[in-house]
Amino acid sequence: MSKLWGGRFERETDRAVEAFTASIGVDARLWEVDIRASIAHARMLGRVGVLTSEEAQSIIAGLQAIAQDIAEGRITFNPNAEDVHTEIERLLTERIGAVAGKLHTARSRNDQVATDTRLYLREGIDALCEEILRLQEWLVNTAEQHLHTILPGFTHLQHAQPVSLAHHLMAYFWMLQRDRERLRDCRRRVNHLPLGSAALAGTSFPLDREMVAQELGFEGVCENSLDAVSDRDFVVEFLACAALVMTHLSRLAEELILWSTPEFGFVELDDSVTTGSSIMPQKKNPDVAELIRGRVGRVVGDLTGALVMLKALPLSYNRDLQEDKGFLFDALDTVRDSVALMHLMLSRAQWRTERMKQAVSGDFSNATDLADYLVRKGVPFRQAHEVVGRVVQYCLKGGRTLESLQVDELRQFSDLFDADAVQAIQPETVLQVRRTRGGTSPDAVQEQIAHARQLIGGDNH
Repeated sequence: MSKLWGGRFERETDRAVEAFTASIGVDARLWEVDIRASIAHARMLGRVGVLTSEEAQSIIAGLQAIAQDIAEGRITFNPNAEDVHTEIERLLTERIGAVAGKLHTARSRNDQVATDTRLYLREGIDALCEEILRLQEWLVNTAEQHLHTILPGFTHLQHAQPVSLAHHLMAYFWMLQRDRERLRDCRRRVNHLPLGSAALAGTSFPLDREMVAQELGFEGVCENSLDAVSDRDFVVEFLACAALVMTHLSRLAEELILWSTPEFGFVELDDSVTTGSSIMPQKKNPDVAELIRGRVGRVVGDLTGALVMLKALPLSYNRDLQEDKGFLFDALDTVRDSVALMHLMLSRAQWRTERMKQAVSGDFSNATDLADYLVRKGVPFRQAHEVVGRVVQYCLKGGRTLESLQVDELRQFSDLFDADAVQAIQPETVLQVRRTRGGTSPDAVQEQIAHARQLIGGDNH
């Protein structure tokens, strides 16, 4: 089929130019949403009288048949086609004849591709949110099993204070919850219809844009035709959300990488989600976690690329915008796969709870609680901090642990220490006393979990 815009040109497009400008290799995945939007457009044109009822029905039936044939593998796209929109119109023309050319009445590829991209991204966001929700459900369920599992909490990657594994896992639940909230908020801005804006200025045909919006599930229409065809801030916003999801996953991936080393030994990753070495027989490498960590760079790169694509771009449509789909599709695929693989990796992990508990023993992460003990006896915290610092120094020089000290030893540093001081610095006690909302005590974490279940339960209905 000749090019949609070929009438004004006398010479054929150079093959190098055709190859450079073609997008079928990238945008072919838009075929389903492109056909769906075209059906809605044709139905509306028939309703308002721009097409006859017979013309509209012929176009709709042809598009439906093409969609079924593509889905069932009876049609493959011409790799030399300019883009998916041109290819579908060619297929429609072959099927129903010249009336296919009337489908493009009152629209342009500018508003057509913007509509397709929004439809595709809307469904991509929904699928990603479902994957995140599955991972959140795993975190909540696993946390509830480990309310009393003690491990070191870290700051600066140094042992800081004892926490529960449940508390640690729930930290990632809340990160992912904010991610889902951002994605859902982004979806609201994605979910507006550009179709009807035509090339840039709207159209003289009596369109019913609201009808098309309702059929396609959009919340409303884009209010300005120039903006509708020329901006991709909805793509940039999604990419920013995706970069944050990947950043959160990378933090969890890094902890799994560290925790699976012999030095930590907190987790054993399953053989099915790890790989070996071609030269060292003993190795079991956390490649999935490493790749998730590494692919953050791809998504951040997609975000940066989209921002640079839009920078200083004059109104309205410019061909630069063709590049948006490469960034968008790469990020969608990467983040969705990463969430799914993180869930798979975690669901098959074995937690080494005894090793976690051993890591807390003698690590001085209970020192703050010894200082707090003095504070409760009326000592200013700064003074209590100084006293306990000397106690820690005493232990280090003598090869002792805080929890092994006797009361008479503690009294060398302050006569306010009584017999209950030793109990106050046992790891189990340190965990139990942090009952404030958001704290690491089993009761406080159980409150977190109950709140989390309400959130994900509401999203499942």
